Amino acid sequence: MTDEWLWWKDGVIYQIYPRSFADSNGDGIGDLPGIIGKLDYLSDLGIDAIWLSPINPSPDADFGYDVADYKDIDPKYGTMDDFLQLIGAAHQRGIRIIMDLVLNHTSEEHPWFIESRSSLENPKRDWYIWRSGAEGGQKPPNRWQSVFGGKAWEFDERTGQYYYHMFTRQQPDLNWRNPEVYTEMMSIFRYWADRGVDGFRLDVFNNYFKDAHFRDNPKKIGIRPFDWQVHLYDTNQPEMMTAVADIRSILDSYAERYVVGETFLADTKMTASYCGSGKFHAAFDFYSLLKTTWNPGRYLHAMQRQDDALPVDAWPIHVLNNHDNPRIATRIRAGKDDEKLKVAAAMLLTVRGTPFMYYGEELGMRDIQVSRSEIQDPVGKHYWPLPVGRDGCRSPMQWSAEPYGGFSKTTPWLKIHQNYLSRNVQAQQADPDSLLNFYKCLLNLRRSYAALRGGLFIPLHHEPQRVLSFIRQDNDHRILVALNLARGRSKLALGGDITRYQWDVLLSNKKKNQPLFEKGWLKLEGYEVCILVQKQPER
Repeated sequence: MTDEWLWWKDGVIYQIYPRSFADSNGDGIGDLPGIIGKLDYLSDLGIDAIWLSPINPSPDADFGYDVADYKDIDPKYGTMDDFLQLIGAAHQRGIRIIMDLVLNHTSEEHPWFIESRSSLENPKRDWYIWRSGAEGGQKPPNRWQSVFGGKAWEFDERTGQYYYHMFTRQQPDLNWRNPEVYTEMMSIFRYWADRGVDGFRLDVFNNYFKDAHFRDNPKKIGIRPFDWQVHLYDTNQPEMMTAVADIRSILDSYAERYVVGETFLADTKMTASYCGSGKFHAAFDFYSLLKTTWNPGRYLHAMQRQDDALPVDAWPIHVLNNHDNPRIATRIRAGKDDEKLKVAAAMLLTVRGTPFMYYGEELGMRDIQVSRSEIQDPVGKHYWPLPVGRDGCRSPMQWSAEPYGGFSKTTPWLKIHQNYLSRNVQAQQADPDSLLNFYKCLLNLRRSYAALRGGLFIPLHHEPQRVLSFIRQDNDHRILVALNLARGRSKLALGGDITRYQWDVLLSNKKKNQPLFEKGWLKLEGYEVCILVQKQPER
């Protein structure tokens, strides 16, 4: 590493869904001591930071995304001492900790909401979004819909008004226009930064503010009622920019702190508008790799679209998997072997931007199939039999061929994939050709060559049909990456300008000793990853 190493820019961030990572006490739910026990595995893997999905106290109407206390740890995951021990143990290994903050809404069991709904006169009444019904109170205040299904307004008989919830009815939205709420939200960043947290991932942050006049959204054609509206007034309000600047200002008062936002209902241009100097360090653009189909041209165009939209002082991030979407192994129908997934891994870890990995990605974990009685996710329950639930990608980590995959000594909260007997950490560690060991090689390569982290990104073909190819270059190295996304053999046209130089093979999953150039072409096997570095001239 160079002296200019910046962990959130040069490093690789690994998302853990705590319920599903490692259960230390045998209750079937992953926990913080379980994560501490796996830090050596993560250090050996080569990641630089851990993003923890929510660990605040929660009744789990939406599995942690309904927070009942912003300044404590949920007992099911451990104690505050456990969390501080995790931070210390991670820091000893050079691993940073990113905490998930869900500040758009709370649980209905949060003391603030219990007070708020107790009477019209309660001091915390205005901490949430309450409105009288339309047409004499007979109908909801407007036509806004919940993304989890149904109206976004829930009638409360105690006070005769409706409260607003973008998500489940157990997740009332906070009123960020209330100065007391705003001040309290800002204090949460300081509270956790003071305890050593290195960064924050902000859940649906661009929903914090709603239209002050609660105007109806324009209508449009869509599949679900939520999609029948253009979401003009229930998200992405201009007031959000002040909050973005204030959050960044708080984090800039600490050393090397980081904030990344999850944009919701935002296109690439809108997502980019929240990033840069005085704004967030980064925001997830899900129209980049995550939402792109298996095609080199589409991947390239998605990355270029993100780069073009970002300000010059912002930095892209890339993700292939997360807790809300089917795993890439399932999406691209990876088959029984992992050669296709090795190509995906190489793309994620060699393009320009900060890579985010999702637990089990390095094993090629597939989505589980759940029956109706096994569904845990509220989205899956509401929309059944439509396959939109998120349980599939949240199954327990597969550590070994032991019962329950070594995740727990008892039945897990969500079933483990039946392939755990062969697809697990222990088995892949012992196989030099495994996907896990290929990830390790890629992560080590990325750490060894600054050109793969911060170097120029120069596509070699702007309309690739089968092969995604590009140069990563800095003052010290010129690296050529060729990724064959096709099952069959391909030839990459390079031309004399490149082939007249001598190249060394840094990595190939097809065990090439030397690159095979033929009249300006580079020959590639099916699903081959070929990474070359230009030889330095003799001195």
